[in-house]
This record gives sequence, structure tokens and C-alpha cells, in this order.
Amino acid sequence: MTYVPLISSGVAGPLGLLHLPRVWQKGLLAATGKLAPGYTPIGPGYDHMVLGAIGVDPEQAKAFIAEKQPTYVQFEAWVKAYPGVKLDKATVYASNAAILGYLHGDDVRQGILSAAGLPDDGSVIPCAVDLNNLDDWTEFHASVTK
Repeated sequence: MTYVPLISSGVAGPLGLLHLPRVWQKGLLAATGKLAPGYTPIGPGYDHMVLGAIGVDPEQAKAFIAEKQPTYVQFEAWVKAYPGVKLDKATVYASNAAILGYLHGDDVRQGILSAAGLPDDGSVIPCAVDLNNLDDWTEFHASVTK
């Protein structure tokens, strides 16, 4: 059985970093062979944005999660101990602002809205976090009702 990751990019853990809990969830699902098709385990996009912002190598994060299969708290402890990690308020704020400020291109937005059965008429907030949530919910529904 595979799972659609349902932790939103708009969720932060105790460190205050948006999307970091989703990085952990996708990495853990991939490490255990349970990540739904179509989802990337710690790939380009938000995953690299948040890890890059704080100075954590995405491949090392992926390897740590695969090897240790940590709880979220254990993953954050690893992040805090990562050599040269930047977790000051300004860095966390800038990373969070980048996550919340990102907008998908027209083609991605149109694809997500179409799959969800919504018109691309400007009535849906264009933030990629919100569109990705909608995409996850659409995929989740399809996976449990097929």
C-alpha cells in the first residue's frame, strides 16, 4: 500500500520551518516503499528550497531518513545538529516567506484545478501551497476510492 503525503507545505514543526515536516514525511514514505506514485522523495522544488535555505544537503537528509527512519522530532534534532545549519529567525522567516510566496506556472495551476474539477477563473488562491494541498486531496481521494 502506498500513501499520498498529506502534511501540507504550510505546516511547520517546532523549529518553525514551513514544509520541513512534509520533507520528513515524503522521505520516510519513500524509504519504506510507501510513497504514492507521482510524488518525489526529497526532490527539486519546496524540498530543496527549505533544505537549501538552512544549509542542509538534500541528499544527506534523504540518506539520514532512509537509514534511520526517524520520528519527526528525531529528524529535527538531526537538522539542528547538521554542521553549519542556519536556523536563526531571519533565515527561518526568509525560507517561510519563499514557501508562501511561490506561485506555480499557468500550466501547473491549470492542471491541478482541472484534475480537481475547478475552473481556472481566478476564484482559487494561486499560492502553490494551497494548490498543492488541493492536488494532494484530489490524489488522496482517487487513491482511496479506486
